[in-house]
Amino acid sequence: MTDHRNRFLELACEAGALGFGEFTLKSGRVSPYFFNAGKFQTGDHFRRLAACYADALLEHGLPFDMLFGPAYKGIPLATAVSIALADRGRDVAVAFNRKETKTHGEGGQLIGAPLQGRVLIVDDVITAGTAVRESLAMIRAANATPCGVLIGLDRAERGHDARSAAQELADEEGVEVLAVAGLDDLLSYTGGRLDMSRHQAALLDYRARYGVGTAK
Repeated sequence: MTDHRNRFLELACEAGALGFGEFTLKSGRVSPYFFNAGKFQTGDHFRRLAACYADALLEHGLPFDMLFGPAYKGIPLATAVSIALADRGRDVAVAFNRKETKTHGEGGQLIGAPLQGRVLIVDDVITAGTAVRESLAMIRAANATPCGVLIGLDRAERGHDARSAAQELADEEGVEVLAVAGLDDLLSYTGGRLDMSRHQAALLDYRARYGVGTAK
């Protein structure tokens, strides 16, 4: 497991963003783990989190010109990642959206840099993909090109069919979906720590039942 994946999962545990137990998801499935990016709440959290995102992105080598953060969690994430990229010698513009169109002042739904060129969407997770699809529509409406989506954790479990939510989005929208870490990384991380090895059985069982590429 590469360093940015390990650092991401370590930070998520430290911040309480990654929890273990029994969690009922919107799908009705009972998951042995839950990820909540809202638990990243301090400057140090965002500094370290953004470094993981930036390292994952640069390792992949996906060409992009600017970042877009969907309201709401994507806004601080995209902003922080742009700072981390600047620290690595890549200065890029950032834009984000409001949930509701502003009718006074500067007006409109978009804030920040004009959408242009190849736009990379930065968010925490993809569940139903609604916020990302709305972002894709806004980017295309501005005659820019959505080039991909960068998320923190990919649960890599089946959605409506044999594909994960991330795979569905990639196939249907024609964009690449990158993740800092996935379920296999989580299994490697917990398996390598004595204080977390007790979660292995439940995680393996969940992957066997719902993971992409496993039998229904």
